[in-house]
Amino acid sequence: MCRKGDRNAQMELYYRYYKAMYNTSLRILGRIEDAEDAMQEGFIKAFRRIHEFEGRSGFGHWLKTIVINTSIDRFRKRRRLMEAELSEENIVEEGDDWHDGADEEDLAIQAEQIRKAILQLPEGYRVVVSLHLLEGYDHEEIGQILGISNSTARSQFARGRKKLIEILKRQRK
Repeated sequence: MCRKGDRNAQMELYYRYYKAMYNTSLRILGRIEDAEDAMQEGFIKAFRRIHEFEGRSGFGHWLKTIVINTSIDRFRKRRRLMEAELSEENIVEEGDDWHDGADEEDLAIQAEQIRKAILQLPEGYRVVVSLHLLEGYDHEEIGQILGISNSTARSQFARGRKKLIEILKRQRK
């Protein structure tokens, strides 16, 4: 029905997926207005390209890919307008050890607190941390998505992770 442009079928899909797509976009963009816009734009793209959906993966996965790419495009546009946070000198460490000296009890914080803390990260870190921890992309995929090197993705993740742990420790005090 959606392939034929049936508005009721489109609304049914929208209501089924909008919360998850909004949350995905918000984790990447960090701003409610931007996340709402990117989510809406993602749905519009999906409905216009519904004929391309082949059903190999679930519709939700296909839609999520569109929303993530739309959110990242929006992020890139915003990043171009702002001064770059990270420079070439930030490419240093390759380690991917989450703990970085934090003890286990510091890491046993509820998921909601972690999500809120991720939103407090600077934009560059937030996108990489969200894509890796929450969306499950590896560093190579993140590098491809953001147009950065694998080592830069790893470095930004390591630095973002360290900052995230600092934020979480402050919240516990």
